[in-house]
Amino acid sequence: MWRLLEPLRAEDRDAFLALARPRTFGRNEVLCHEGDPADSLHLVEEGHLRVHGTLASGATATLTILSPGDYFGELALLRADGRRTATVTALEPSRTLAVTIAAFNRLCGTHPTIERVLATLLADRIDLLSRRLLETMYESLDRRVYRRLLELASTYQRPDGSVAIPLSQTQLADLVGATRPPVNQVLKRLSDRGVVRLGRARIEVLDLAELQRRCPA
Repeated sequence: MWRLLEPLRAEDRDAFLALARPRTFGRNEVLCHEGDPADSLHLVEEGHLRVHGTLASGATATLTILSPGDYFGELALLRADGRRTATVTALEPSRTLAVTIAAFNRLCGTHPTIERVLATLLADRIDLLSRRLLETMYESLDRRVYRRLLELASTYQRPDGSVAIPLSQTQLADLVGATRPPVNQVLKRLSDRGVVRLGRARIEVLDLAELQRRCPA
C-alpha cells in the first residue's frame, strides 16, 4: 500500500487508483527534470528512484531514494508555478502509477478528503527535510553515514536478510550531504571492521546489528 493512500477511505482510494496509469522506466532513465512543468503525481510500484536537485554552484545533491510504496510530485500539484522541484532518475528498471494533474484536480472536487490528506503528507515531507538539515548541521559525519545506511538497508534488504545497496560512494555522499573522500574514510573504517563490504557502485551491509548499535534510534 502506498503511504499516500493509507489515510484515505476505501472509496476515495479506489477513485484515486482508477485514474492512475502505469508507466515504466529503464535504468538511469530520467522520469522528470527539475524545473519541468509538472503534469502528474507518481506512486512508485517497482524499483528505486533517486531524487536530486541542483545547487547554485552547479553541484548535484541527492535528496532521497524512493522505493515501492513511496510517491513523488505532490509538491508540484500545489505550487503556483506548477514546476518540478527536483529531478527523478530510475536507479534500476522501475514502474510507477501516474495520475495527471487535471484528473487529480477533478477528483479533489468530488473527494475533498484527498486534498486534505495531500496537504498533511506535504507537511510531513517538510518535517523530514528539516530533520535532515539539522542532522547535517549538528551530527557527526560518521553518524549521518550510519543513519543513511540503515535507511537504505531497510529498503534493499532481501528475504534472506542480506543487504546490497546499489549506490556508488559518490551517490551516498550526496545523500549524506558531504563529499566523497570523507565518506569513503567512514566506509573504509566500517569495511575494516567487517560491517560493510565495498564494491563498484555497491555497498553490502554484512553486520546490520553492529550498524544499529553505532546509530541507535
